Amino acid sequence: MKIRMISRSGVMPSYETSGSAGMDLRAMLDGPVTLGPGERGLIPTGLFMELPEGYEAQIRARSGLAVKHGIGLTNGVGTIDSDYRGEIKIALINWGSEDFTVNDGDRVAQMVIAKYERAEPEKVDSLEDTERSDGGFGHTGI
Repeated sequence: MKIRMISRSGVMPSYETSGSAGMDLRAMLDGPVTLGPGERGLIPTGLFMELPEGYEAQIRARSGLAVKHGIGLTNGVGTIDSDYRGEIKIALINWGSEDFTVNDGDRVAQMVIAKYERAEPEKVDSLEDTERSDGGFGHTGI
């Protein structure tokens, strides 16, 4: 994976522990950005990357920000495709009840690199039955 940085800090995405699946991504800001309750914001990272074909980068929320401050991602999990070459930006939302301020260099998300396979959809008239079949939300009980 190739990474181009315009970040002033020069801090590359990094795994914080030997067992980490995700690399922490940091904000690259000219000044603080405050998100009020319910507000959304697009936080730049100063990072651009080139992934090999067949790989994606998944952008995920940081659990500490979610639990302590109610900060999440507006799109749940973001996907960066292998042919995207623009800046990685983090779509944050403040689900909390108080203002939250993001400062330059703050860790705002994590990035997991994953291999994927492409499927070829096939139109059919019926599907095989299973034990569950069309049983939906909560059908298996508590």
